[in-house]
Amino acid sequence: MANPAVLIVDDEKNILATLSRALRVEDFDVDVAGNAEIALSKLATTAYDVLLLDVMLPGMDGISILRKIRSDGNDVPVIVMSGHGTIETALEATRLGAHDFLEKPIGTERLLHSLSRLFDFRKLEQENAELRRRSGTTDGLLGESAPMRELCERIELAARANAPVLIHGERGTGKELVARAIHEGSKRSGGPYEKLNCAAVPADLIESELFGHEVGSFTGATRQRRGKFERASGGTLFLDEVGDMPAAMQAKLLRVLQEGEIERVGGGDLLKVDVRVVAATNKSLPQEIEQGRFRADLYDRLNVVPLRVPPLRQRVEDVPLLAAHFLARAADNNDRPRSTLSTGALKLLESYDYPGNVRELQNLVERLVILTPGDEIRESDARALLPIAGGGSGATAFYRPGAPLREMMEDVERELIVHALEHHAGHVTRTASDLGLERSHLYKKMKALGIRQKAES
Repeated sequence: MANPAVLIVDDEKNILATLSRALRVEDFDVDVAGNAEIALSKLATTAYDVLLLDVMLPGMDGISILRKIRSDGNDVPVIVMSGHGTIETALEATRLGAHDFLEKPIGTERLLHSLSRLFDFRKLEQENAELRRRSGTTDGLLGESAPMRELCERIELAARANAPVLIHGERGTGKELVARAIHEGSKRSGGPYEKLNCAAVPADLIESELFGHEVGSFTGATRQRRGKFERASGGTLFLDEVGDMPAAMQAKLLRVLQEGEIERVGGGDLLKVDVRVVAATNKSLPQEIEQGRFRADLYDRLNVVPLRVPPLRQRVEDVPLLAAHFLARAADNNDRPRSTLSTGALKLLESYDYPGNVRELQNLVERLVILTPGDEIRESDARALLPIAGGGSGATAFYRPGAPLREMMEDVERELIVHALEHHAGHVTRTASDLGLERSHLYKKMKALGIRQKAES
């Protein structure tokens, strides 16, 4: 096991020498810095187990250094030292996450005791993470249906590996919960978990978000910034909606996955990172590849362990369990008394297709909790709020503010095909004829829209 790495930051050479000698005797790997500039440079390129930081430094003081590295996302454990300690300084250091505050002159025994407490605390954190991992990787993924049992089994298998994972699933199915469960169930659970929604970051900023940037690298870059990859080193990086990543960034992401190195925007140094990437998308990446919008080699690199999260309409039997969970949460979050669902209301919830999947069910239940005055939610209450059951007709029944037209058109097609299949008792051939489609074309439509085929009579 490697010796703990310590960076000592102090402008007094005799203190650097004394503390370095004492720690090396105790098998620490010691590095030193005499001012803020040197310290920040070392912290930007090297991972230390602990930082011993003097308050009184020339130029930028120790508290300002601590404030900066925390704003940059560096969570290295810090012990602050001062020969002019005040209660205000100690409180500020603690607020910024310092583990301890030592007054000078610092005795070796006192310093080693503080370091021992720090490492004991870190060990306890790691043990708690391991306990969470062993107790189950799928907390938050509620459901007892066959599709969910299969998904949970695959999550546990994926968590034990270190390879990239690509999660497929419609919007609102819980892809981020799957990513979090993979991290919590892995050997990296004690490390950081970072996430980035590739569709939510402007194309000209996503490189900086992922790789960080140096001062002056672009307009507004007034300070050095560590990116998601650096922050996630030793842990997991979740890339949500990876199918929306700009083409130029796809090539750079591929290089990082292959080489394990990044380069900050405006920088010239290659920095090693140890990150497991878990990506998710609601798009068909093979179709995106055919259309020239996604790199085939990046897809191959991300898709080592593929996982598919089933839509809610394919696990309707989980609706009662999910609804009960969301009822309790909504009541607590909105300061409302706990309510129950009548049998009629629950059956109505089970009959809906949920284009927005679990997220839509959660939002619907919360609306019911807020807008229902009694302690029981009746069928009439649910019917009034369900988008289709509530009496909408024509296009208004499928319109959802903010949803893309493509998704709403898919909802219309899904509803029509489902009703046509029910009319023909699940007979695909007769349904295809009725809709004026080739049988093979209808099968493709059903598969694309997630419609389960029933046995033909």
